Amino acid sequence: MATFRLFSVLLLSIASLVLAAPVAVETDYDVIVIGGGPAGLSATSGLSRVQRRTLMLDSGIYRNDPTRHMHDVIGNDGTVPAVFRALARDQISRYNATTTMRNATVTSLESINNGSYYRAADSDGEEYTARRIVLGTGMKDILPITPGVVEGWGKGIYWCPWCDGYEHRGQSFGILGNLSDVMGSVIEVWTLNQDIIAFVNGTNTPEQQAALAAKYPNWEAQLQAYNVTINNETIVSIDRLQDGSTNNDPAQDLEFDLFRVNLTDGSSIERAAFITNFPDDQQSTLPRALNLTMDGTKIKVGTNMKSSDNGIYAIGDANNDGATNVPHAMFSGKRAAVYIHVELGRIDSLAAIGKRGLSARELEEEANQLIGDDLEHLWKRAQESV
Repeated sequence: MATFRLFSVLLLSIASLVLAAPVAVETDYDVIVIGGGPAGLSATSGLSRVQRRTLMLDSGIYRNDPTRHMHDVIGNDGTVPAVFRALARDQISRYNATTTMRNATVTSLESINNGSYYRAADSDGEEYTARRIVLGTGMKDILPITPGVVEGWGKGIYWCPWCDGYEHRGQSFGILGNLSDVMGSVIEVWTLNQDIIAFVNGTNTPEQQAALAAKYPNWEAQLQAYNVTINNETIVSIDRLQDGSTNNDPAQDLEFDLFRVNLTDGSSIERAAFITNFPDDQQSTLPRALNLTMDGTKIKVGTNMKSSDNGIYAIGDANNDGATNVPHAMFSGKRAAVYIHVELGRIDSLAAIGKRGLSARELEEEANQLIGDDLEHLWKRAQESV
């Protein structure tokens, strides 16, 4: 009886060890890229070029979709965003032996067995698994309910002087937003526009003045030197009087939009274009649902674009690395692709030499230790190939 009990204990011990040992899970893809804007397309291209099994899921929602053209994108200056995306997809499609692109919204994303792999479900009811996830899900602008703002968004009313300012240079100009943000906007646009009215919409308060003074102690003298007018009336509505889509001079790269700002005191003021200071937030609910560490409204990442979850990377506008434009989006997508490819390769090489007894997390940690500065070297090589 004692021998039987000892044998039973041994069997149970062996069984528990077997159950505890990591099981290599064959996933549908190496990487799922969520988002089909410039960031997601860049990551998908980078992964496809090294034949990583990649799935790109595109919701069809893009922050820059309202704008007429992309600018400051070398080789694609003036390209319509939809045309840019279509061309990128066409070029990536040559790698269709390893890459799939689908139009669908990811409705849920879960980490399985502490990041051993991930499972995504989309709006069509399909499910997919992958070893790594790339979030190129972007941001959304929180626009005020003031009539006319949404209608003019990206077409004469914009937030990025590099993206849209040149086409409205030398024209009458307005700033929309809180008083505390006015001086920063003036500095950004002064080389383009010198006839400036700041419509602060009732925010010229002691609190806002103190916030502005904390950033620019001499703000009043600076605005006076630039001849900037502060208008504190509440905006009732903004009417479009002329559309730069049809009123323009392509030879001079000029768009002639015209708006009328209607104020509560009954007055109205005409301006050709506006820069805005409105808040933004994550376009997707996934980052917060995954409890990723945030930096304000942005996903916090390291230089490798990796989030607080070791298997999830965040690229483009959605991350906190300090830039929101198409070149940045493509840069961050390519960088994530390089890091993911090398990291997965290191993990596979460790497993190939008999380290399968390590957990997925232990394999990942050892791979990252072995990579060290080598990733920076490989990143430079990848950049040289562009």
